[in-house]
Amino acid sequence: MSKVIESRVKAGGDVELKEKVVAINRVVKTTKGGRTFSFSALVVVGNSNGVVGQGLGKAKEVQEAIAKGIDDAKKNLVKVPIMHGTIPHEQLAKSGAAKVLIKPAAHGAGVIAGGSMRAVLESAGITDVLAKSLGSANPHNVVKATIEALKLLREPIQISKTRSLKLSKVFNG
Repeated sequence: MSKVIESRVKAGGDVELKEKVVAINRVVKTTKGGRTFSFSALVVVGNSNGVVGQGLGKAKEVQEAIAKGIDDAKKNLVKVPIMHGTIPHEQLAKSGAAKVLIKPAAHGAGVIAGGSMRAVLESAGITDVLAKSLGSANPHNVVKATIEALKLLREPIQISKTRSLKLSKVFNG
């Protein structure tokens, strides 16, 4: 079930985080007394301005699992460099069997990505990007790999300072 449910939540301060439920999984445990159902919810939160996080919540009811997932996602927030609505450079990352490739796109291209990746990229506030999931389609690993790729991104200013280059050299060559 890869339907994305969206709503807004207030974080601890005045930062407004937008939440998206990426996947809900029903788990059945058979016991002597019958079957017991529990749910796990994969949730992505972001402020659409360069901050994104993912969390997993498990509970006996769907709403409780989503709430736990939101709390977990708030603990795992990551800052993402965004330049003119896209990412600074292309990046490849892997988590489990999932491998993702994200590339910067021209203004107006939109978010060209699959379901789980789209939720992460839109929550981060990226408006133009090309993305491809190369390995597993498991939403948990795809979301983790996408966030890992976003963590590895660096701004041109950081690169120019690290390499002792002028900013114009980093952009041009």
